[in-house]
Amino acid sequence: MKLFCVTLILALLAGCSSGPSIDKSYTATGQNSRVQYVVLHYTSTDFARSLALLTTKEVSSHYLINSNPATIYQLVDENRRAWHAGVSSWKGRTWLNSTTIGIEMVNKGYTDTPAGRVWQPYTEDQIQALIVLLKDIVKRHDLPLGSIIGHSDVAPQRKVDPGPYFPWKRLADEGLVPWPNANAVARQQVQLAANMPNTTWFQHQLARQGYEIIENGQFDEQTRNVLAAFQMKYRPSNYAGQADAETAALLLVLNSQL
Repeated sequence: MKLFCVTLILALLAGCSSGPSIDKSYTATGQNSRVQYVVLHYTSTDFARSLALLTTKEVSSHYLINSNPATIYQLVDENRRAWHAGVSSWKGRTWLNSTTIGIEMVNKGYTDTPAGRVWQPYTEDQIQALIVLLKDIVKRHDLPLGSIIGHSDVAPQRKVDPGPYFPWKRLADEGLVPWPNANAVARQQVQLAANMPNTTWFQHQLARQGYEIIENGQFDEQTRNVLAAFQMKYRPSNYAGQADAETAALLLVLNSQL
């Protein structure tokens, strides 16, 4: 009798551990992917330390792309949340870890020297691998144009990655990132140079792009940081965070394409 009871209990436990019986023969039309954006980062260190940090510490990402060789490593399943964005905001959405895929690229970022800040370039193979991965993610999650953003976009007050050497224009040429028409920018720049917009205008246009910014009419540190993040992406030759006619033209043309 005792043996029978033990056997019965084990059988009941086994039945419970298998989970509920679920009929999956019906599919709802009203659904889409939980993923809304892909956030690009650099690791600020070499491959060995990057891998250690992203696999043994609290910080993590869905993918890590080495530079030499350009190998793509998946560290977190796309259906699960990775801890890569931190305190972040884009187009009014905050704490983006829950709704984004994070991609880290092995790159040391920058070194401050007596002659100024020196940035590390990305390798061609690394960018090619990234483009293939991004196209796959965009297709599988049916992401609209504008869904690929940088860490500096979602956290401009504390982050600068993927940095001014990241080739956003390459991604735009591959149909992955919106890009302003050069002729339209040139025309707008001439007009805006004669009548430069004020700080409130810049803050409003940056907010329309998606940046979190307080529209207070003051050219303060938060405004300079957001301007620098925008310039680093669309005009990496000069990302000093100063308001000028070219930056105004870039904003105006890009926002007209939204």
